[in-house]
Amino acid sequence: MKNASEFTSPPSDYNVIVPDGWFALPLNPEDRDRGIVALADQQFRGVDNAPHIKKQFMREMQRKAKDAYGVGGTELYISTLSVGQLPLASSLLISIPGPDEWPEISDAHELAEHLASKTGARSDDSDRPDAEEVGVVTLAAAGNAVRQRRKEAPDPTSQLGSTLPNTLVTYYVPIPATKSWLLLNFSTPMDPLADQMVELFDTVAGTLHWD
Repeated sequence: MKNASEFTSPPSDYNVIVPDGWFALPLNPEDRDRGIVALADQQFRGVDNAPHIKKQFMREMQRKAKDAYGVGGTELYISTLSVGQLPLASSLLISIPGPDEWPEISDAHELAEHLASKTGARSDDSDRPDAEEVGVVTLAAAGNAVRQRRKEAPDPTSQLGSTLPNTLVTYYVPIPATKSWLLLNFSTPMDPLADQMVELFDTVAGTLHWD
């Protein structure tokens, strides 16, 4: 496994190790519907009295997949993990923004300053529960990256009625020997367990490596 600093030409691919129980939902239009049906069948296996909720779930997955594809998404993972009867709802969208959608910045520290200036985030705000955090971290093989944690107001119409805020963690990782960035966008509506879910997200991000 090569470290980011060892690449003199762009890598051919990337790899991220996700937990068992995270469903890989295809984003390309040809395979999207099949994937959504398979995910819904898995999630509602043994539940025969909730067809309306199942259809609502499939509509939400369709919206997520279309939106993800539209912003340069390459992979979308949906967690099917649970503890007892409690589902550990979360997702990971991996995307590569187009050049017209991204500032001309290739350094992680410069990007962190850019994001902080736009949002007013500060690295010493972490003791505030609603604070937005932006800072530079080092991933074992992928090198320096910008890590941004923030909260998003709930949208019950697209969260199956949930009124809890979403916790979002985004890793902005420069792709070696290019001016492009790979984004790991994690999200969870599990507000009471947000810190534990973020620890899982950080672990997954730490597995990113280039091929």
